[in-house]
Amino acid sequence: MKEGVYSLLKAKFLISDDALKNWRFIVFLILLAMIMIANSHRYEQKTFRITELTNEVKELRSEFVDRRSELMELKMESTISAEMEAKGIQPSSVPPKKIKVKEEEKNILKKIWQ
Repeated sequence: MKEGVYSLLKAKFLISDDALKNWRFIVFLILLAMIMIANSHRYEQKTFRITELTNEVKELRSEFVDRRSELMELKMESTISAEMEAKGIQPSSVPPKKIKVKEEEKNILKKIWQ
């Protein structure tokens, strides 16, 4: 037991005759650890980006709602009439009348013979 602990502390498994197998395994573990670290780093970057984009979508949606309500207010008849009164144009007190146009026959020969 004592020899096993001392050989482990002195790293004899790295300098013995069959150390090449141990070195390959250690390099494999190091590469695997580096891949795991890189993967977790990319995962965190993507989650931060998703959070940023979600916040941006919320801000744009609220801006859209604000602009739409402003547009609806500007399109109201009372707002338009108030703007026009400032320019001296007042709404008509007489309602508009629909003009109907009768289409006459387009045959020129019939017009000539009449």
